[in-house]
Amino acid sequence: MMMGGPGGAGGGAGMMQPSIILLKEGTDTSQGKAQLISNMNACAAVADIVRSTLGPRGMDKLIHKDGKVIISNDGATIMKNLEIVHPAALTLVDIARSQDSEAGDGTTSVVVLANEFMKEAKPFVEEGVHPQVIIKSYRQASRLAIEKLKEWAIDISGKNEAEKRELLIRCAATSLNSKLISHQKGFFAPIIVDAVLSLDEDLSLDMIGIKKVPGGTLEDSMLIKGVAFKKTFSYAGFEQQPKKFADPKICLLNVELELKSEKENAEIRLDDPAQYQSIVDAEWSIIYEKLDKITATGAKVILSRLAIGDLATQYFADRGIFCAGRVADDDMRRVAKACGAAVQTSIHNLTPDVVGSCKSFEERQVGDERFNIFEGCPKNMTTTILLRGGAEQFIAETERSIHDAVMIVRRALKTAKIVPGGGAIEMELSKYLRQHARQIYGKSQLIINSFAKALEIIPRQLSDNAGFDSTDILNRLRQKHATGGEAGRWFGVDVDNEGVCDCYEAFVWEPLIVKLSAIGAACEAACLVLSVDETITNPQAEQQGGGPGGQMRGPMGR
Repeated sequence: MMMGGPGGAGGGAGMMQPSIILLKEGTDTSQGKAQLISNMNACAAVADIVRSTLGPRGMDKLIHKDGKVIISNDGATIMKNLEIVHPAALTLVDIARSQDSEAGDGTTSVVVLANEFMKEAKPFVEEGVHPQVIIKSYRQASRLAIEKLKEWAIDISGKNEAEKRELLIRCAATSLNSKLISHQKGFFAPIIVDAVLSLDEDLSLDMIGIKKVPGGTLEDSMLIKGVAFKKTFSYAGFEQQPKKFADPKICLLNVELELKSEKENAEIRLDDPAQYQSIVDAEWSIIYEKLDKITATGAKVILSRLAIGDLATQYFADRGIFCAGRVADDDMRRVAKACGAAVQTSIHNLTPDVVGSCKSFEERQVGDERFNIFEGCPKNMTTTILLRGGAEQFIAETERSIHDAVMIVRRALKTAKIVPGGGAIEMELSKYLRQHARQIYGKSQLIINSFAKALEIIPRQLSDNAGFDSTDILNRLRQKHATGGEAGRWFGVDVDNEGVCDCYEAFVWEPLIVKLSAIGAACEAACLVLSVDETITNPQAEQQGGGPGGQMRGPMGR
């Protein structure tokens, strides 16, 4: 630490100012315009990774991490697994995650848009425009875009059930378009819509179980209107239990049905050896009492979160009852919801109202796994999707794709407003903001114009990823949007025929919430990066030598 004082060299009025050190030695500080541009470049490097995954013809990324291989083109999955350390680029990871939890889809779009907003702002920063001026104009443009989006959205709520299902299938198919399973979208879209429509009002995602069974083809996947879970670990005697019931009663427990010796190192002193037998008998009578009370409910299917031991398994087998222990918590919750049963932590109050029922129960072979399947449940607010497929990575990616589509259908059901996809809505917003910018005085005119230009990245990237001439496609789109009036408003990229098409007529639809969330989050992320003018990186504790004295590193310290 450098110090200066009145007696320093050159004292008096002309004394040299002491050098002030505020931060620990080794702290890295960088500030100003160069720092801002460096942060933008870091974000651009991240966006370049996911850019090529956008749209129906997007490529996939293979990530090798911790000995596991992940193949995906879902923006959020890729961002999560990249383990980015650059502090500014982490904002892109955060917006991809927030988009995933808010809308479920559009995770790649939000990263690409945020990067493009920064890219368009870069020339202004280099020419000396203050970042706050850019931020103010960007926020204004974002607000205008979101207002217009809400105005243009198409309401699908006043439809009958059959029409509504058809519309939701279109939304699910649009989401699956850009996934690995896009060729099977006609097969999966109805499955996903039926799964979501069977849920109750709050549309809880937990009530849709997705089970992966390696082997077979994708078309072997099926929707079970009820609950299915993999056969649990079982003891001897299990083979003698019936594996199929019609209209069974179902009892759900959180009780261990095993013969346990006394815990806590208990010590019992006996005067008479005959008393020992009474202690052993007591242990047996406790478990038999439990089993008798469970059997008395008339339940034919017993499920427990905890273990069901060999004695209990054999006891139930002798009485023609099916039992399964160590059932997973989420499966238990779904069975309880579907069958109208309640999970009991004690066997002393097994009244008829806590016992559930279903039309049929069966243990069925699926691939090389055995599944316990409950169908015809009275409450019927839960479904299970059994996924089949060749490679493990392929099934995992199918699961992620189905999760995105399920989220989209949920959002479409809740908000009931859609906008055409395929870059159509971005082109229309771009046109509107360009026209609006001409009516504004000052620097804002140029900056809002740049925001409008940045929105065009979505159709441009869709064209590039499909191998089309993006400049030609964009010129045709601009011409359609400028001269088509109401009819030209919904024109976007036609990936199938290398041209442009009316995306509304082609049923390329997305829920309004996806676009609202994407534009809002991308603008916020760009403004956040623009507002940072200094980065301070403190040295790691291990580099400091573990204490206050760690700053001094002379020859002896080394």
